[in-house]
Amino acid sequence: MDFSFTEEQEAVKDLAKQILEGTVSPDRLKEMKANGEHLDRKAWQELANANLVGIAIPEAYGGSGLGFLEACLVLEQIGRNVAPVPYYASVVLGALPIATFGTEAQKQELLPPAAAGDLILSAALIEIGAPPEQPTTVARRDGDGWRLDGQKDFVAAGLDAGQLLVSASTDDGVGVFLIDPKGPGVTIERQEATNEIPEARIVLGNAPAQPLGDIADGAEVLEWMIQHATAALCATAIGVCDKAVRLTAEYTSTRKQFDKPIASFQAVGQRAADAYIDAEAVRLTAWQAAWRLAEGLPAAAEVATAKFWAAEGGQRVVAAAQHLHGGIGVDRDYPLHRYYLWAKWIQLNLGGAAQQLRKLGSILANEPV
Repeated sequence: MDFSFTEEQEAVKDLAKQILEGTVSPDRLKEMKANGEHLDRKAWQELANANLVGIAIPEAYGGSGLGFLEACLVLEQIGRNVAPVPYYASVVLGALPIATFGTEAQKQELLPPAAAGDLILSAALIEIGAPPEQPTTVARRDGDGWRLDGQKDFVAAGLDAGQLLVSASTDDGVGVFLIDPKGPGVTIERQEATNEIPEARIVLGNAPAQPLGDIADGAEVLEWMIQHATAALCATAIGVCDKAVRLTAEYTSTRKQFDKPIASFQAVGQRAADAYIDAEAVRLTAWQAAWRLAEGLPAAAEVATAKFWAAEGGQRVVAAAQHLHGGIGVDRDYPLHRYYLWAKWIQLNLGGAAQQLRKLGSILANEPV
């Protein structure tokens, strides 16, 4: 079997790499932090101008008409550059579900400005103490519309989003709803996230909402969103882990003790080799999950496996990288520190290693012998 990317996919990867390496740098990130900026609008607009923000949106709505796998190639480069752009939120959490399940009116209204980078979308799926598949936020009918009550935490790009998808429980199951975050009944609070990019707490009190597509498909829509969001995090982890390993290889090859590069010491080489193996496991499992989702194949076990490696293996990678850097590894101004923070954010988002093992156990227990 041929597991290599097509020429078109390689072109997408190279273009994203060129844009992000040309706009996002350690000095730029320090400048943004000093100025209190959390979103690199220049990098975001350049991605949009190159049609990478709309890469998985159908051409009829201003996109490029490619797919989820191509979006994951962009996410890999975002992770490699720890680029503070709302791609995961706007493209994966917002635009893709709308393009797949939304009504024609919803697509016409939201997808063209999202593809152009003018409208940032996101989804509120996380509730503290509740699994994302079983939201405690409540949706109730109000005449021809719906009203939402509840609280969502750690909404990616929630401070900048112009429209939000919100999961909620109804009398007939679960549903996914569109809300205006600036509308009545919606309160937004800033939350500090592990990767130093602020997220939002969304408090809903009788907030008006409309279902995404057909409310009867709510459970299918929510499962689809969770799987694609989880796989997208794993794709981001590929870039985070790969760059952490490369930074470590460069440092240990130039840092000397006893007039020898520390990379020549057996203990250092073994620790670095283990980190490389973990990074490869993150890469292989993430692409397997992304490919199955892109092909419309069942992927629950593959997504859980990929997230396990992104959480468990990813943490081992960045911990080894910090350890092998010695004292400079814990310097908050040194570039490696950001990769540690991003790996921790990915680990905690949508369930860590233990939750993924429980999912895998449930899948295996329910398989017919």
